[in-house]
Amino acid sequence: MKLSWKWVVGAALVALIVVVAIGLVVVKPPQQLLLNAAFAPATISPNADGIDDITLLEYALSRAADITLSFENEDGRVFYYRQNEPRTAGDYSVLFSGVVDGYVNEGETIQGEVLRRLMPDGTYTWRLVANGEGGETQELSGELVLEDGEAMLPEIPEFTVYPDVFTPNQDGISDRTAINVGLNKDADLQVYLVRDGIEPIYIPERLEGLNPDLPTLRHLYDYDGGVDLGADPPADGEYTLIALAQDTVGQRVERTATITIENGGKPLAQIVPQPSGATVVFEAQPYDDAYYSTAEQRGELIQRPQDPQGLSTNSITMPVGDMLVFQLTVENYSAIPIRTHGSPPGTVFDWTQRAATFGESDESGAWRVGIDCDTAASDYPWRWRLGTDDDLAQVTDPLDENITYYYLPPGARVVVWGAVRMSEIEARNPQNCWAGLIHEDVGLTDLNAHVGPRSILLVDPAEG
Repeated sequence: MKLSWKWVVGAALVALIVVVAIGLVVVKPPQQLLLNAAFAPATISPNADGIDDITLLEYALSRAADITLSFENEDGRVFYYRQNEPRTAGDYSVLFSGVVDGYVNEGETIQGEVLRRLMPDGTYTWRLVANGEGGETQELSGELVLEDGEAMLPEIPEFTVYPDVFTPNQDGISDRTAINVGLNKDADLQVYLVRDGIEPIYIPERLEGLNPDLPTLRHLYDYDGGVDLGADPPADGEYTLIALAQDTVGQRVERTATITIENGGKPLAQIVPQPSGATVVFEAQPYDDAYYSTAEQRGELIQRPQDPQGLSTNSITMPVGDMLVFQLTVENYSAIPIRTHGSPPGTVFDWTQRAATFGESDESGAWRVGIDCDTAASDYPWRWRLGTDDDLAQVTDPLDENITYYYLPPGARVVVWGAVRMSEIEARNPQNCWAGLIHEDVGLTDLNAHVGPRSILLVDPAEG
């Protein structure tokens, strides 16, 4: 039978390919998965003195594999540095200081969770295992000696948080939380919040009173959610608070607690500008002794101004001894309630009285309307609460049911009014009087300061 020349050529090519493939296998067999691995130097003293603190592991993979690096001491105890971590083909270099995955010795009590820890001094057999595809496995091993290592862990024996529920909104009630962290040795310390879906929120340490040239074992963190710096606080909810200590060797220990943020936000309020007429209504009214108040006995409240002339911005001439009555509108344009306290709208102060006369000292974080004049003895000495009981939400202190806090709800507007009896003619006459919206112990913004100034001239009827 005569064969086709095409068939002969095809058969020859197939034979050639088979011969070449067999030759390649014989001449160049498949490479090992793990080509090489070695530590240099083979003895280290990991104590952060700058001498032989670390060793260098170099290895190479011919193909992709999962890598495990372990160390077995003379007692047969195994420590892990890497476990089943994927690597692609290539050359690798790893600096190793003797610090491995965290562990706790039998019978040992550690204050905190050990994340990374130095192996004890001793002689170890290291094993680098590569697991490739299809069940392919290869192991290389050798000896490594640790001596004079820094054995003390950076433990956190003290970790307190109070309160663990706080409301960062500058109302003066549980606005911040105090975090105290105590270490057993000098170490780098980070304190931060974590929660699913957000980046860690790092909390700066309070440095007042600390000597930067000396190590400190006690650390204080005063956290307000960033509100005092004008930032929006983290969203309301539950967070994990982490204190992480790491020493110079690389050992790491952490402790955790739970913190809850409620009603967080930046408080924003203003004296509402009026589209026409005076933003602050001022008018003169006759005084009656029924309005007189003391700390023990409150007088009657005056009614809101009704005189249409009060909307005028003209100067006012009034008899000494009469009342300078004011009225204005306050708006809470933030997303959180704002706290207020003090004398209700309609209260009348004598020129010589102050809010403290009625036992109403400043309260950090509370908002009040104040009236000031050129010759007043202090800034905004006469102050009123934002709104009546009907305008405000009332909240009982969770620790003392006898204490009630008053809040103006978000988006609410209230009318505030009151009076100062102009009972004395001062050296400056006429003088200007004006209103302000004070956030006590926080600040008085330009927006809410020196609002609606009016010239007031007092006259003595006896001299008329």
